[in-house]
Amino acid sequence: MTTPKSHTPSFAPLVLDPAAEVERITGWMRDRLRLDLRKRGLVLGLSGGIDSSLCAALAVKALGAKNVFALFMPENDSDPESLRLGRSVAETFGIESIVEDIGPSLAAMGCYERRDAFIREAVPEYEAGWASKIVFDNPMTTGGYNISSLVVRSPDGEMRKVRLSAGAYLGIVAATNMKQRTRKQLEYYHADRLNFAVLGTPNRLEYDQGFFVKNGDGAADIKPIAHLYKSQVFQLAAHLGVPADILSRPPTTDTYSLPQTQEEFYFALPYDKMDICLYGLENAVPAAEIATATGLKASDVELVWTDIAAKRKVARYLHCPPLVFDGA
Repeated sequence: MTTPKSHTPSFAPLVLDPAAEVERITGWMRDRLRLDLRKRGLVLGLSGGIDSSLCAALAVKALGAKNVFALFMPENDSDPESLRLGRSVAETFGIESIVEDIGPSLAAMGCYERRDAFIREAVPEYEAGWASKIVFDNPMTTGGYNISSLVVRSPDGEMRKVRLSAGAYLGIVAATNMKQRTRKQLEYYHADRLNFAVLGTPNRLEYDQGFFVKNGDGAADIKPIAHLYKSQVFQLAAHLGVPADILSRPPTTDTYSLPQTQEEFYFALPYDKMDICLYGLENAVPAAEIATATGLKASDVELVWTDIAAKRKVARYLHCPPLVFDGA
């Protein structure tokens, strides 16, 4: 199977030999599972997104479908389309799966109540029937700063965007992070009962920039695609036969009750341009060349690089293992 043209980047350094890369990754997965983790299979959460879909396909290629187990973990704010797409991946690759609705658990822990209390600091009338999301103004329009805002929709459809205080922003994020940590708890429950390991799904852009929750979706035993740029994830997913609906779906967080793209919430640019900017920074490619490849101005590329560096500082904590005093 060849990679469809629409999923082949125009930026030559990001173009892979999909067949060779799949063999390289799956061989590594088998070795690590056998030699390091000493487990017989893999558990992963299927979100209906491209990254978890590719990881599922790679796991089946490496171990066989009987040694892969998938979870669908919707909650009160989830888009039903995510569950449909996740199921289509499990059916495509013959993976045994289960639905674990985490909404009741989150409600019992006060996830939604805590979040809404912080939202009401900015929008006092916010209550049941409203919807919301957090967005960031593009650092290229704010002089390089990430400025968070809250977008709300009232029951009659009125949309409003308001600035958040630092405390309200942190409170909303802290509450929503309970979703990823609850999902990970269930992944490890099923991994323990099956004697499997937990498969993590971050791509290079997410891993580098800290686009994950510590001890939530950032927790895993093996992360096979953290070296792949997002555009390379699409190449391998197309090669392995991930359903077309997923290949054409814009990357989304599916965390808030309003639809939210990853670009709105975290990254300065769409993933294809972010990949090129990150590659340029990592490989000392002049800003002028990256500007030509992305259609940006060289000054905008410099702002994106500044933003990448700032997010890497934040990501240091997320990557940091527990600090253990050795007595020395």
